[in-house]
Amino acid sequence: MPQSEMPNSNAKRQAAFRRRRRQALAALQAAKGLPPLPAIATIPGWPRWRQLLAQMEQAARDMHEQMQSYHDERTDEWQESDKAEDFSEKMNAIEALLDHVVECRELIQ
Repeated sequence: MPQSEMPNSNAKRQAAFRRRRRQALAALQAAKGLPPLPAIATIPGWPRWRQLLAQMEQAARDMHEQMQSYHDERTDEWQESDKAEDFSEKMNAIEALLDHVVECRELIQ
């Protein structure tokens, strides 16, 4: 920051910091496609939370599909191995997570 733009008091410096922080947070939220938080902190941010759950569901669905494709592309020998069994357990955990996220979205709708 050039010397001429330096705030001349702690209060002005803190206000400038808070303003920059709000702008950075708003830019980050906009980049992720999230709606803004409510102006009053005691008002629930349901649209925002629904959007986050939708993103979580899509990410879990994509991950499960990728894991399933990986599993299906392995050889029969690999699919009968202990590694495949461990992999299947992890894939089942992701599927359970996906089911839980879907259930949460249905509750909040």
